[in-house]
Amino acid sequence: MDVYYLAGDVSKGYCDFVILNKFKEVVEANFQLDDTPEGHCILIQTVKKIFAKDSGAEVYAGLESTGGYENNWYSTLFNLKNNCAFYVARLNPIGVSHHKKANMTRNGTDKISARAIAEYLIDHNKKIIYNKEDTMASLKKAWSYIAMLNKQCSQLLNQFETGMYTAHPHLLTYCKNEVPEWVLKVVIKYPTSRILSRSHPTTLAKIPFVTLVRAKELIENAKATIGSAQDEVTEFWIKSLAEQILNLRLLINAQTKMMMRFCPLPEIEILTSFVGIGKFSAVGLMLVIENIKRFESSKRLCSFVGIHPVSKQSGDNIFEIRMSKQGSKEARCILFNVAKSAIVHNDMIKGLYQYYQDKGKKKMSAIGILMHKIMRIIYGMLKNNQKYDPKVDEANRKKFIDGLEKNKAKETKPDKNRRLQEMDAQAPISQRQQKKRQAMTVTAITAQSLRKGNNIEEV
Repeated sequence: MDVYYLAGDVSKGYCDFVILNKFKEVVEANFQLDDTPEGHCILIQTVKKIFAKDSGAEVYAGLESTGGYENNWYSTLFNLKNNCAFYVARLNPIGVSHHKKANMTRNGTDKISARAIAEYLIDHNKKIIYNKEDTMASLKKAWSYIAMLNKQCSQLLNQFETGMYTAHPHLLTYCKNEVPEWVLKVVIKYPTSRILSRSHPTTLAKIPFVTLVRAKELIENAKATIGSAQDEVTEFWIKSLAEQILNLRLLINAQTKMMMRFCPLPEIEILTSFVGIGKFSAVGLMLVIENIKRFESSKRLCSFVGIHPVSKQSGDNIFEIRMSKQGSKEARCILFNVAKSAIVHNDMIKGLYQYYQDKGKKKMSAIGILMHKIMRIIYGMLKNNQKYDPKVDEANRKKFIDGLEKNKAKETKPDKNRRLQEMDAQAPISQRQQKKRQAMTVTAITAQSLRKGNNIEEV
């Protein structure tokens, strides 16, 4: 039985393919196909020729993830698994890129990239997940669409508030946390303070959430305004901004409701049991996690999201510990907002936040720690398929603290790295390393004396 590896370097509208065997020998030289019905038919025929020559063959195919351009090719190859021993996978471009650099490949063409993908399949075949059906693909696209709309809305709001400073400065007092819908409707009808000052209170009060008392107050403030932009050009563009923001909010709400209706995952109810995680955030997290069984531990999940701490040590240099940020950016954004909400509404998270603040942690560092904590809680809830229970979390924390105390109580173990040779004071080391070794020697002598029952002052 022979094993073959089909690799495709996807571009917009076409793809470069190559087929190698397990010895990295070329079985089918590079060929380029267009992303058309004819191109897909030729690809299927090429694969079938392999099985026609060797009915017991296995074919592993890999396509780099290219923002969706690989979807049509993946769907075509995925359907072949029903009739033969065919396996297809989407590959992370970062892994392929590092593998390419490790092989000292200097040039970069579509042909070379296709071969690099095939070699990556051969060398890392056991790490790759094949024939994975993405049942949440449509929901992920809807989520991305909503995220784009939110970003556009934020940009428009920033521009709107800048314009309001000169057109309706008195209305900004009602927009400290967010711009209310009634303010947008007032601006649409009365774009500048000059126009608002000429309105009648009863007419203004017809706008929802604008009472007669508030209407009179708004008109009086408009008459005494210091706003400098009251021209017709300002009227036109600020009214247009308000209309766009209002329409975007309606569109975002409609899209969010649609996505929630088509995402009836049982895990949503479990996640929302934790105070700070709303339904929309729960959906976003599940779109990233997909299936908790993919992760062996909470550490793996935190690494996937990119919120795990990373450290670097080289020689005498020890660099600052920081958050990785190499993972799902969407999940980190959701967790950041969840952590901020939990700091306000969740007593346990609020207490931890205050604890880290008292220890001298900066605001963002404390939030980063809480993001890691919340993700571990999420892993525990999904893994055990149960809602959040404060008692379980308290028991886990107590178990962790007890474990730390036991480790402190244990005798200082010798450094395994120095098991073949003790530290030599005559070694040509740096001053920093010398101070470090002196401190380690003093610590070892102190621990030995304490075990013998001597007084620390005598040591």
